[in-house]
Amino acid sequence: MRDDSIRVTDIIESRKVSAYQYIIVLLCGLLLFIDGFDTQAISYIVPQLAKEWHISTKMLGPIFSSTLVGLTVGYLFVSPLSDKYGHKRVMIIATFLFGVFTIGTTWASNVQEMLALRFITGVGLGAAAPSAVALTGEYSPQRLRATFVLAIYCGFSFGFVVAGFAAGYLLPRYGWTSLLWVGGMTPILLSVALFLALPESITYLARRKSDFSMLSTIVRRINPDIHIRPGTHFLDVQSDARRAPITSLFTMGRACGTLLLWLVFFINLGVFYFMQSWLPTILTGLKYPMDTVVWLTSLPTIGGILAALVVGPAMDRIGPYVSIGTLYLCGGFFMAFTAIMFTAKLPVLMVAIFLAGFCVSGGQKSVIALSALFYPTEIRSTGVGWALGIGRFGGIAGPSVVGLLIAAHWTPTQIFMGSGALIFVAGIVLLLMGALYRESKNASHETSSVKPVAEKGLRNSN
Repeated sequence: MRDDSIRVTDIIESRKVSAYQYIIVLLCGLLLFIDGFDTQAISYIVPQLAKEWHISTKMLGPIFSSTLVGLTVGYLFVSPLSDKYGHKRVMIIATFLFGVFTIGTTWASNVQEMLALRFITGVGLGAAAPSAVALTGEYSPQRLRATFVLAIYCGFSFGFVVAGFAAGYLLPRYGWTSLLWVGGMTPILLSVALFLALPESITYLARRKSDFSMLSTIVRRINPDIHIRPGTHFLDVQSDARRAPITSLFTMGRACGTLLLWLVFFINLGVFYFMQSWLPTILTGLKYPMDTVVWLTSLPTIGGILAALVVGPAMDRIGPYVSIGTLYLCGGFFMAFTAIMFTAKLPVLMVAIFLAGFCVSGGQKSVIALSALFYPTEIRSTGVGWALGIGRFGGIAGPSVVGLLIAAHWTPTQIFMGSGALIFVAGIVLLLMGALYRESKNASHETSSVKPVAEKGLRNSN
């Protein structure tokens, strides 16, 4: 390394977290908060639309899923543009556009226009979120990276909750367009804040020699005491996890684990988005008032946030497979319990929905952590990214399939029973993974933290 060289990651790792870094985390968390708000808002709007537009039940599923389809497209195909054009630029443009199209949805007059506008909104949502996560990780020290990323993911969950309470206040007073105006103006205002206060990716700037002044300013805000000379050379900052081909997920004994993980992600996000999308409609059909519907629909997300406080330490102490597998097995039971409690007294139903959400929503966060443990550093981003992508397809399918089931006169009890069986299957799959793979307690961050048991046995026998 040259004497006048500065490795920015060394500065981030060696110092206390600065106020400037906390502002970055806050802004990225706000973006995910708005992402969650906008994603969930449509679930409260659709019951009113169904009455005003006289929409048949089977058309509600595609409306729910159109945003998720857009999210998948944005996540897989648009967000990679940030590698070429910078995370900040992609975040600002995507945030501004999904705000504009959310407001544009207020002028939709039929189902086709609603589907198109929600799809485009979803593309913006999907493009912005991965860049927010990447930027948070880039400006976080290794010792706090997981904590900061988990914190901004909780912003997404809080957005779900706040969307419910905003719906409870706004919809009865101002109609369904009011929620979209709030969900649209907020990201437009946030895009201005991102432009003014958010720094660009360190990696992006370090690779562009013309951005020396901008990178110097960022480094000084992280460490005001550092001395930077005009000839200082900022070393290129590479991501810890290099992008790897998809085939690497199926080598070194990982093929079975990859397929089982994909199955769990597909089931979990399918059931999760079914609950978030259809629960307001189901509860409205059971004649619950809007304020009660808001509380009941918020309980799964609240339960999922609390679950992260319990499951995380359990994963560290007794292992991820047993912890998350048990969580899903309990989730299958509590989904079935909820199914038979729709006609029970309200406090009992609230407890049932909370416990079901604790397991399903909590499982969603936990299985993301498991995928990060399962894959070694060099293919971790590819492994986690593809698991989330496959899970999105489950999130798209879940609301649509339930729409068809309701059109076929399935009752809420039958639907929740079926969903509980799927979550129970996910628990069995994770316990099966625990039998096939075991966690290496002494694994370093530079090697895989899991190894196939069979593969280890073959090595030991030679």
